[in-house]
Amino acid sequence: MALGKAIVVFGLVIAAIGFALWVAPSVPFLSRLGRLPGDILVRRGNFTFYFPVVTSIVISLLLTLIFAMLRR
Repeated sequence: MALGKAIVVFGLVIAAIGFALWVAPSVPFLSRLGRLPGDILVRRGNFTFYFPVVTSIVISLLLTLIFAMLRR
């Protein structure tokens, strides 16, 4: 029973993230996601390296808060 609940919650979280990314261009704070200050971008000739350090931290904190609230 707990596994089924976890799968449903996980699916809802994935759906919410997908919806947020879908509407991101029209929402000011979501349109910045992936281009936050602190994200690493290196462009050299025809090579581009992008590592979203701050974006990863923000997403991790949000998911931690969401799962902590769902636990209670």
